[in-house]
Amino acid sequence: MDTTLRDGEQTSAVSFSAPEKLTIAKLLLRKLKVDRIEVASARVSEGEFQAVKDITSWASENGYINAVEVLTFVDKGISIDWMIKSGAKVQNLLTKGSLNHLTHQLKKTSSQHFKEISENISLAKEKGIETNVYLEDWSNGMRNSKEYVFEFLDFLVTQPIKRIMLPDTLGVLTPAESFEYVSEIRQKYPDSHFDFHAHNDYDLSVSNVMESIKAGTDGLHLTVNGMGERAGNAPMASVVAVVNDFMDDYEIAINEKALNSVSKLVETFSGFRIPVNKPIVGSNVFTQTAGIHADGDNKKNLYFNDLLPERFGRKRKYALGKSSGKANIQKNLQELGLSLNDEDLKRVTERIIKLGDKKQDVTKEDLPYIIAEVLESNSSANRVIINSFVLTHSKGLRPSTTVSITIDGELFEESGQGDGQFDAFMNVIRKIYRDKKIELPTLIDYAVRIPPGSHSDALCETIITWRNGSKFKTRGLDSDQTVSAIKATEKMLNLI
Repeated sequence: MDTTLRDGEQTSAVSFSAPEKLTIAKLLLRKLKVDRIEVASARVSEGEFQAVKDITSWASENGYINAVEVLTFVDKGISIDWMIKSGAKVQNLLTKGSLNHLTHQLKKTSSQHFKEISENISLAKEKGIETNVYLEDWSNGMRNSKEYVFEFLDFLVTQPIKRIMLPDTLGVLTPAESFEYVSEIRQKYPDSHFDFHAHNDYDLSVSNVMESIKAGTDGLHLTVNGMGERAGNAPMASVVAVVNDFMDDYEIAINEKALNSVSKLVETFSGFRIPVNKPIVGSNVFTQTAGIHADGDNKKNLYFNDLLPERFGRKRKYALGKSSGKANIQKNLQELGLSLNDEDLKRVTERIIKLGDKKQDVTKEDLPYIIAEVLESNSSANRVIINSFVLTHSKGLRPSTTVSITIDGELFEESGQGDGQFDAFMNVIRKIYRDKKIELPTLIDYAVRIPPGSHSDALCETIITWRNGSKFKTRGLDSDQTVSAIKATEKMLNLI
């Protein structure tokens, strides 16, 4: 059962609109192929009511109505009335699974609680509503009040209910306890259906799910991206991968290829960002960064495991940056349909490593710009070298620069101002060349671009068109726009 739309929505600051809930519900049942979805808590709000009504209307028309479930309360039939009006047919009744909760929250005896639960189940059956029962705080109940839990289960197995749901409400179980507690219940009640509902407060939810399966649990409660209150619930993608890869005696019907696309949509609707290193669905988890890993992938897939990205509708990527080796770059070139000789590949690799020291991410889209810059720089000897420069820009003051430049082995240092930082730089260069009695080309076009889909930290390519009798272009590449223009100018100075 997926409970993203109910328990997952209890993630802090997350609230799905009615159309978003309907869209996610359709994807969960049709595309991801979960067996059941828990879509809301009864009586929460008018918006929640409308969302459930929309979902049940669609589900009724498409044969999924018995797969749509709602969390309800022991409230003298108020939740059941709410369900009837919303069109829902299955209630997940929240009850107290620990003596601590029963005594201090409800302030009732077990017999009083059981009587009210029995009345609720009877009323639901009379109204044509199927019942499953949550034992809230069941994990602490097993730790601290086991007699009460078994007294409760003895009562529940006499009731006309379909599933008994065992939640680790506060995420406190260890894997050993998960196995022990579920095994004990499974042995005592072999004919009942039990679901395990794990929370992730100690980052043990997936391990606890594995142990509960080994112990004989019949069903699991999961959420997309592990959404849920506090540290969240057991994450759908991780559990699916673990069951499919490590638990040969069990089957889970989830469509693996849909996990990533559904994950991204839920991320967009919820605003709950997926950590880049989150297993299966994180943006980095199928990205090789170290060059040695890319080299190993070329040599009998030495760095592959069973988590192949294609299983989840994804592709392996090879990051570019200071850790890149030639193998990483070759993988990216292959995707772009490009090839380089060994010498040019070496120069491109050196350039990427240098850029990686300045810029966290060098993308595949940056590669054509880098190649163009490197190949262009091969065509001229560096008789002119811009050693260093200082650029200043202050409100109320004209931009200024100080430049150190070597021309044919002779060092020059000069300062100047301009209408912008690059203009100030050009004024200094003109002054130096005027003193040498050399006329510079005229700048007639200045174009700046970044790779498509990039952000403010993107590599910036500046292409400057010059006229010196005839027109010619030079380009510069840097994460700083002015610096990329200065590099383009340095190439022009070498060309003339």
